[in-house]
Amino acid sequence: MSRLTIYRDDYSDATIVSNQFIDEYMENANDAQIKVYLYLLRMMHANLPTSISDIADKFNHTEKDVVRALSYWEKKNLVRIEYDENGEILALHMQSGTSSMPTAPVGPKEAPAEASQHKTAKKTPAPEVQPAKSKPSYSLDEVTSFQQEEEASQIIFIAEQYLGRVLTVPDIKTIIFLYKGLHFSTDLIDYLIEYCVGKGHREMRYIEKVAINWSEEKITTVQQAKQQSYKYNKIVYTVMNALGRTGAPTEKEADFVNRWEKEYGFTHDMILAACEKAALAVDKNRIEYTDGILKSWLKQNIHNLAEAEAANKAFSQKKKTTAAKTSSFHDFKQRKYDYDALEKELLSN
Repeated sequence: MSRLTIYRDDYSDATIVSNQFIDEYMENANDAQIKVYLYLLRMMHANLPTSISDIADKFNHTEKDVVRALSYWEKKNLVRIEYDENGEILALHMQSGTSSMPTAPVGPKEAPAEASQHKTAKKTPAPEVQPAKSKPSYSLDEVTSFQQEEEASQIIFIAEQYLGRVLTVPDIKTIIFLYKGLHFSTDLIDYLIEYCVGKGHREMRYIEKVAINWSEEKITTVQQAKQQSYKYNKIVYTVMNALGRTGAPTEKEADFVNRWEKEYGFTHDMILAACEKAALAVDKNRIEYTDGILKSWLKQNIHNLAEAEAANKAFSQKKKTTAAKTSSFHDFKQRKYDYDALEKELLSN
């Protein structure tokens, strides 16, 4: 087969990948690690923001898969992870890595500078990744026996309601793995499937991967699972920033944001618009004030920014009209009476 000559003819929308990455790093990295690194390069060259959850959704991985990939590239000195005071990932710094090819020797004055560069951010060491638990090969007899258990029928019913279909035998084998292999309670399996479906993933393989991640994190209750999901929910942190809050959100704050999204059905731009109004109006209890604004919009059937702006103008006009009426009452010229003369007149009658 003849060789191909590749030309670049006025092609500017491109992401540059170093030869060093292709020659030295790519062959030993797995699929998820390569995807994450290339996507980071693409976003960096385009000056576009991203998040752990965005990357996970992009490639149908879990957030834990993404964090693992980032930790892998950090060990290879291709990425430096910057953490906030709570140990959450704050920023990523793309680096050139340490090449195995001959390079110019580093002078004695440069070595401390390299070390100090890694100390600029408060860093929490990446935990050792334990081998993921694998699903056993369950027999048809085990599947039949499981289906006859009282709690099993409840779990299967819940799963079918969320997924919108009848479970297949492989699906039920995954449920058995969650229940007996990972020892998840019925409530935790319920929340697990709800969580995955809420993120747009109905595939049993994805649900199984999330379950394995939770098991590795020693998550055994719904409360712990919710707390873990808050860490990677981008909109929660965006809302907290809009309200002037820094640091990790509390469970109450995250519950408010999830309610606005899932129960009230508001889009992110509507939620952030309400946050801006609350931040301008009050200094304290801003999240409760935001909830009041969104409740008002929900009651008025307002679901986009144009409708919210129109309602705001109507409210402002109503306030002006009310103020004008109040002012005209106070401007009424009061009469002056001679009460002594009136009293004499009444007595004479």
